[in-house]
Amino acid sequence: MRLLFIFFSLFSCQLLAADPAPFKVKNYAHLQGMEGFGDHLLQIHFKLYEGYVNQTNQLLSLLKDYSYEGQKPDPQYGALKRRFNWEYDGMRLHEYYFENLGGKGVLAPKSPLYQKMAQDFGSYEAWKKDFIATGMMRGIGWSILYYDQKANRLFNVWVNEHDLGHLAGGTPLLIMDVFEHAYMPQYGLKKEDYISAFFKNINWEAVVKRFSSCSLFEEKVQQIEERSDLGD
Repeated sequence: MRLLFIFFSLFSCQLLAADPAPFKVKNYAHLQGMEGFGDHLLQIHFKLYEGYVNQTNQLLSLLKDYSYEGQKPDPQYGALKRRFNWEYDGMRLHEYYFENLGGKGVLAPKSPLYQKMAQDFGSYEAWKKDFIATGMMRGIGWSILYYDQKANRLFNVWVNEHDLGHLAGGTPLLIMDVFEHAYMPQYGLKKEDYISAFFKNINWEAVVKRFSSCSLFEEKVQQIEERSDLGD
């Protein structure tokens, strides 16, 4: 019995010490057929996203070799570290982007997010106008609606490339890709038409869920702090 216990203990330790599983490419084929998004455009985008997943896994493997071989940080290590941020954010932002598509593009006025937009921007229409203006900026990047839990405020933010411009502590709620690959194969230079199609297909249920998760977390933190104050 003792030997059996030792065996299972060692086996459990090996499982805990095992390397994390590599990131997997998610399947977003269900988005094909959306109004304003041709299948060819989406297939190009899916393939590009797959590249970010593969590169993220490859960089993790290369960085792991440094630790296994006991190498000291050098310029190559620094380049890999910096590149990892770009590839990882490229992977994750595309997942957020695809997952906030596939809906009917209607945000219920009674939803907490709609009301928060009205509170922070004056109205839903004012928020939308600002979000679109952010996306229409020259350059490549992302237009992102962020929620800052600490300030309890919404912000429309331009993120350059994938890894420059994120708000520290902010949670991305709605992500719109405005790299050329997201629209030019179908729309050419008519970015405004692409943005119009994007808004018709927003999955607001997914966006509201992200916001609600943040709000619930904030409420729990406040409850813990209040209990702590009472204990003092």
